[in-house]
Amino acid sequence: MAKDVKLYPAEKKGELLELDAIDDLKEMARQVRRDVIRMLAMANSGHTGGSLGMADIFTALYFRVLQHKPHEFWSHQDEDLVFLSNGHIAPVWYSVLARSGYFPLSELNSLRQVNSYLQGHPTSESRLPGIRIASGSLGQGLSVAVGAALGLRIDGKDNDVICLMGDGECQEGQIWEAAMSASHYHLDNIIGIVDYNNLQIDGEVSSIMGVEPFADKWRSFGWDVYQCDGNDMEDFVTTIESIKSVKRRERPTVVLATTIMGKGVHFFEGSMPDKSNWHGKPPSKDEAIKALALLGETVFGDF
Repeated sequence: MAKDVKLYPAEKKGELLELDAIDDLKEMARQVRRDVIRMLAMANSGHTGGSLGMADIFTALYFRVLQHKPHEFWSHQDEDLVFLSNGHIAPVWYSVLARSGYFPLSELNSLRQVNSYLQGHPTSESRLPGIRIASGSLGQGLSVAVGAALGLRIDGKDNDVICLMGDGECQEGQIWEAAMSASHYHLDNIIGIVDYNNLQIDGEVSSIMGVEPFADKWRSFGWDVYQCDGNDMEDFVTTIESIKSVKRRERPTVVLATTIMGKGVHFFEGSMPDKSNWHGKPPSKDEAIKALALLGETVFGDF
């Protein structure tokens, strides 16, 4: 592992880029989608569908919602903690981390390369700013979030713990053990966000191992449940900010955010007969060129 990579070049120091306007957030989400497509095409490996589907949510979190200081990640003690349980959508996380100042944009060129910090699933041994744990073994992230929330309570801190999950991942029993624990210990600072696209690598969630009635299950485990359109920037921002504005929440909270796999590029979006075709498939060079043309350039520019 190339330990000497300089993660905080001078030009990256300064104030956190915050995007208050919904239109600016949409523009950044479009750029994040461009980043994802370019990274995956360069690597010729990785997960296209979920990364594109969650671009709006990650953009809203890192450029408006989270309490965080990217340039002080390893020393700052008063920030929200983020855990990506469905780690296979790491490309979208890498993009927003780089764009918000955790490490240089130039690192995005190295996705899935030997000795790269940016592996196919997030890793922790290289101490890449923004990432606390290795993830992607499905079902484990919410347990980590519970442990982190308990740790914050011991330390007398009230920062929020955000855990992102997939709906197919919620077929895992460990998710529900963690959900039960969060409720038992009254961990009101946990906010779960579920990528609710009804697709997993082998097809539709509802056909493989149905999770419905999904919202009722979470409620029965003692969670407050919100539902929104995860690809509607305004709807998601309104939902998550309304949750965070409540200073004295009584229970853990989960947001079931409906998304479209491959959102933003029509030929990546789920379509019959194989709606999950783009779950774990990268675009070819030609497909990437077509997708980038459809998305168009943004004011933020490519890495």
